[in-house]
Amino acid sequence: MSMKNIAEKNYKTKAIEFYRMAFKGNPRKAVEHFVGNHYIQHNPLVTDGKAGFIDYFEQMAREYPDKEVQFVRSVEEGNLVALHTHQTWKGEGEYVTMDFFRFDENGKIVEHWDAIQDIPDETANGNTMY
Repeated sequence: MSMKNIAEKNYKTKAIEFYRMAFKGNPRKAVEHFVGNHYIQHNPLVTDGKAGFIDYFEQMAREYPDKEVQFVRSVEEGNLVALHTHQTWKGEGEYVTMDFFRFDENGKIVEHWDAIQDIPDETANGNTMY
């Protein structure tokens, strides 16, 4: 896929491709294709900036090479995207996550927030996490 085609996609598609590429072990390429000049990180476990993101995801890929992610839903409003995912980390557990991305005027990701929660075996209401 050419960079021109990537630039023409909507923010939801870009956020999913960025997330999938980084999660599957290629955060450097994800940053090169999808991140703007400055990257603000709100996850307290990850340092600010592009290098912090790359370091964190490269370590994650080494430690958990068999992790999986499914994109359950995505919402786009203006220059913000929310992704609701189901993550499976073999030997560790399953998690529901919400990730939020802000895009700049060039269609590049410049800010990220997230929340993660264990998926329980049972719920008081009987509903799933999805």
